[in-house]
Amino acid sequence: MPKYALCLAALLTSIFAATGSVAQFPGMSSAKHYAWSDKSLSPDARADMVIKEMTLDEKIQLLHGPGWQAIFAPQESGPLTRAIAVLGFIPGVPRLGIPDLQMTDSNQGISMAGSKGRYATALPSDEAMAAAWDPELSYEIGTMLGHEMRAIGFNMSLGSGINLIREPRDGRTFEYKGEDPLLAGTLAGQELKAEKALHLITDLKHYAVNDQDAGRIVANSIISKRAMRESDLLAFQIALKDSGAGAIMCSYNRINGIYACENSYTLTDVLKKDFGFKGFVVSDWGGTQSTVKAAMAGLDVEMPGNDSFGAPLKKAVESGEVPMDRLNDMVHRVLRTEFDSGIVDDPPQPESPDVMRGFEVAQKTEERGAVLLKNAANLLPLNAASIKSIAVIGGHADAGVLSGGGSSQVSPAGGNAVPPPPELMKNPLTAFMLLEVYHRSAPLKGIQQKAPHAIVKFDPGTDPVSAAALAKSSQIAIVFAVQHESEGMDLKNLSLPDKQDSLIEAVAAANPHTIVVLESGGAVLMPWIDKVGSVVEAWYPGIRGSEAIANLLFGEVNPSGKLPITFPMSESDLPHPVHVDPPKADANHPVPKLAGAPGLIGMAMGIAPSFDVPYDEGLKVGYKWYDAEKKPVLFPFGFGLSYTTFAYSGLKIAPGDATTVSFTVKNTGKRAGSEIAQVYASLPESAGEPPNRLIGWSRIDLAPGESKQATVTVNRDRLMIFDEESDSWKLPAGQYVLRAGSSSRNLPLQQTVSFEK
Repeated sequence: MPKYALCLAALLTSIFAATGSVAQFPGMSSAKHYAWSDKSLSPDARADMVIKEMTLDEKIQLLHGPGWQAIFAPQESGPLTRAIAVLGFIPGVPRLGIPDLQMTDSNQGISMAGSKGRYATALPSDEAMAAAWDPELSYEIGTMLGHEMRAIGFNMSLGSGINLIREPRDGRTFEYKGEDPLLAGTLAGQELKAEKALHLITDLKHYAVNDQDAGRIVANSIISKRAMRESDLLAFQIALKDSGAGAIMCSYNRINGIYACENSYTLTDVLKKDFGFKGFVVSDWGGTQSTVKAAMAGLDVEMPGNDSFGAPLKKAVESGEVPMDRLNDMVHRVLRTEFDSGIVDDPPQPESPDVMRGFEVAQKTEERGAVLLKNAANLLPLNAASIKSIAVIGGHADAGVLSGGGSSQVSPAGGNAVPPPPELMKNPLTAFMLLEVYHRSAPLKGIQQKAPHAIVKFDPGTDPVSAAALAKSSQIAIVFAVQHESEGMDLKNLSLPDKQDSLIEAVAAANPHTIVVLESGGAVLMPWIDKVGSVVEAWYPGIRGSEAIANLLFGEVNPSGKLPITFPMSESDLPHPVHVDPPKADANHPVPKLAGAPGLIGMAMGIAPSFDVPYDEGLKVGYKWYDAEKKPVLFPFGFGLSYTTFAYSGLKIAPGDATTVSFTVKNTGKRAGSEIAQVYASLPESAGEPPNRLIGWSRIDLAPGESKQATVTVNRDRLMIFDEESDSWKLPAGQYVLRAGSSSRNLPLQQTVSFEK
């Protein structure tokens, strides 16, 4: 063969290996043919065929993540050597062609990629995704995430998180999709539907009522069945129906006195029976507290952090405490999910990630998810041609954009843009929660590129006097204010930390043309709101935050995001003005003995005396609370401004099993823009519901002066209530008021219709 041909052959081999045409990850199913390799058989039939060939030890192995021990005793041989991330690994059964489960968190990107030196796109936070109110974008996000997971070798996604924001000081609000079950469930459903289409096992978490992180291992969420079914559990129900997710992760907390991972009501009665869930329930890490009770209540798979489903489960099966039928059901659920998802027939192949595609999705998400909260005198968008000087202040805007911490943390490409204090990194537990990671996407650079003829100067904002001086000498002042959140802790309050309120006050006093860009995980208080010109909620903006924020500030993109959460006026207006903190241990409040790893996980995740978190607001989650209690808010659910304006008219309602709500939206401004038109319902008084309930929405793109008809189809289940006495959903008979508008508190159109049972 000629020399050039040999070189070409080598090159092609390299390319094919990189794209997965030649190479294959270890631990994936082999090409060997088995009776259950027949794709024409149902996933259930294939699973049953495999189970007949399995030994007891192989069944137990499939239900237990062994990776915890490997942290303290690295493995030189055995299944764990095949793990991409040892804490997200469950060995398969190679002799039967059953692949390893390789799991990764994927809420805002592939969190475990960095452990193998691989790149993963850092997306904006889940709150930003939710603020886009865009199911098609959520599907696009899921597609991008799915491709990146497969490229690295993961075959199971540990996202999406859809706990509702009952407690806005929760340290993980940035991982969740807002305070409404329809919004959160719909968006999560589309994201996971896209991932499943790429042959991945998908997962919803944290099931359920895990609505604060402080003391989550010992917290007892007290809530009525009706409130659960119409709020927290409804979000899971909607997402499961839309996505066909293969796994549900149970949470750490107790629910009405019983741990979520051994709660037969939520796991079996609701999830497996009422929802018809055929997949498997997986514990959170260190989240199981028993063997027999958990297995019989509905837990199927235990992840690392404890050892309830290893040798103890085998012993319980051999003694008959856990019947073989139940063990086989647990194994069946795992196997049928593997066949149903496609990971057996189409395992991941190694390839390079599509970095540019990730950039595109990350930037689009931020541009659609950022919310314009205030824009006095049309200060925004900025006109680069007329601006001579800009002061950029605070938030490490010269270096990067902030991200949320914990297990969902995506490794920053090139390292942390803001080096952490060395003393923080000495304690991995403290670093897990307190480390502030900034992605290398500096807003300062984006602003400089948009205003090349202006003098753009940066001040770190650590000295309000210095910052005010720079602001006073500049035509425009842009303050970047940050609020860090992380798994494992809750916020002390909703105020901006590190005296940033005082900084904003000083800058605004020096320059009336002050713009505040918030990088936060959720709602913040704004005592300075009347003193600044414009406010943009950018959330945690992701790897293309600089470009997206600059496009929004300078009008290349017209803001269209709407709040997925309510911003309260003050913490005194919250359902729980005082955060429910874990009590300190004493003779009357001893620390409980937990089956999970008592050291590392306990210290990081909040072991303390058990305590109750009474969610006595019940059905009134988020905007429903403020509406029912007639409380004013800083910014309502569904709110978001644009650089143009919209008008609503012509409401028409056609009642039926699928009620059609239609109306006209007109762009009354001079710029093209997108409006998210929302539809709410007030149920009959006999229903005992809060005043308003989101029942649908439509995203409409409009040119200046253009009108379009918005049509929202409302199925009857969106109008139903859960009746505890009959343990069923019912449609209250009577008059319903349906409203349409731009937010939960701006609904200019309304019409009354009647429904019978």
